[in-house]
Amino acid sequence: MTTRSPSPTLTYEDLLRLPEDRLRHELIDGEHHMSPAPDLRHQSIVLNLAAILLAFVRAHGLGKVLTAPTDVVLSAHDVVEPDVLFVAAGRADRLRERYVAGAPDLVVEVLSPASRGMDKIKKRRLYETHGVPEYWIVDPVAATIEVYRMTTGGHLALQASLSQAGNATDAGHPGHAGETTLETPLLPGLRISLRQVFE
Repeated sequence: MTTRSPSPTLTYEDLLRLPEDRLRHELIDGEHHMSPAPDLRHQSIVLNLAAILLAFVRAHGLGKVLTAPTDVVLSAHDVVEPDVLFVAAGRADRLRERYVAGAPDLVVEVLSPASRGMDKIKKRRLYETHGVPEYWIVDPVAATIEVYRMTTGGHLALQASLSQAGNATDAGHPGHAGETTLETPLLPGLRISLRQVFE
């Protein structure tokens, strides 16, 4: 009977030594994860969201909006490339020349067939562990956005599930309908129409 030796625990330095390609390379607990370049629908949603956030953040001098590929180094063995991220001006010291050091204020992941389980389970747990205040999961197929916010107990809890179709579930009022805009306490005054995100 043969036993498989465990995969080596990789670090950010190991990622930097990989050859340039069109794949997304990430580390979760030292385990290497790769995903192919996303499709055009995915990229369109990323650009829509980034453009909306960037315009608002720039207009109010609130911080920095970045898109993949941007390395977010949460620890030596946890390195991810969120689709969109926001770092508040008060945490500008986390912006380094090549990467973001530590948790962004907002992380957005747009689901793809290859990343669905990773984004909804592994990355949500990772972002929770490292104290990401807010995490949005965008589903291009269902045209929905799930909003998770950090609780006082240190958990990323589902706060809202918004649908372009006009139905919404608020965590405090299940079944509440009619909401088609997304708001966040991180960026007071910002209202994002889901129609703009998924058009």
